[in-house]
Amino acid sequence: MTISSEKKRLSRIFQQLPKTHQQTLLSFAEFLHARLPKPSPEPEPELLPRPPNESVILAIKRLSKSYPMLDKATLLNDTSRLMTEHILQGRDKIEVIDELETLFLQHYQKCSHEVRQDD
Repeated sequence: MTISSEKKRLSRIFQQLPKTHQQTLLSFAEFLHARLPKPSPEPEPELLPRPPNESVILAIKRLSKSYPMLDKATLLNDTSRLMTEHILQGRDKIEVIDELETLFLQHYQKCSHEVRQDD
C-alpha cells in the first residue's frame, strides 16, 4: 500500500466516523505525534570560501561540502540545469556560481524552516 493510498483510506474512514469519534482519532494521532523523537536542529553550514577561478563543477562540490545536511537529490534538477546553461549555452561561470550559491542557501533555509515548524 502506498502512502497516498493510506492517506486516502484514512481520510475515507475519518469522513465516515461520527464527530465524536473523529475528535478521538485526532487526539490519538496527536498523542502518537507527540511521542515521536524531536528532530535534531539542522547544523549550520560551514561555508567554504570561493577560490579564484573556480569552475562550476568545483563550485558544486564546494557547496555540497558547505551544506552536507542538504539532500543532493532535491538539488539535482536545478544544479543540472545551471550546469547545462553554462556548458551548452555559454552562460558566464561567475553568474552560474552566484546562482548556485543562492540555490544552496535557499534550500538550506527551506529545510531549516521545515525543521523549526515540526518543533
